[in-house]
Amino acid sequence: MIGPENKPHWSLMEYKEIMPRQSFSGLDAFCDEEGNINMNLPRSFWHNVFTAGQHTTTVTISITYDNQEDLERIIQMGFKEGFTMGLQNLDTLLSSLQK
Repeated sequence: MIGPENKPHWSLMEYKEIMPRQSFSGLDAFCDEEGNINMNLPRSFWHNVFTAGQHTTTVTISITYDNQEDLERIIQMGFKEGFTMGLQNLDTLLSSLQK
């Protein structure tokens, strides 16, 4: 990830389950560029489910933390803004592919 200050940030996903075309889940962590996990930052568990519609696919993303403090820390670090930006980038990409 490249932050607003143009500084790279690294993360690692330890996949727990992958069900092709249905879902995947995993434990996410901040790390250095060699994959060494930063144990001073909270980890999160992601569960992503894909539900096919007639002309659409709905993606449901559930993210959980070990405790309220971890969630609050991630929010203070800018998770909401970063996640929103990533979804906007995905919208832009998907729109360009429909043309």
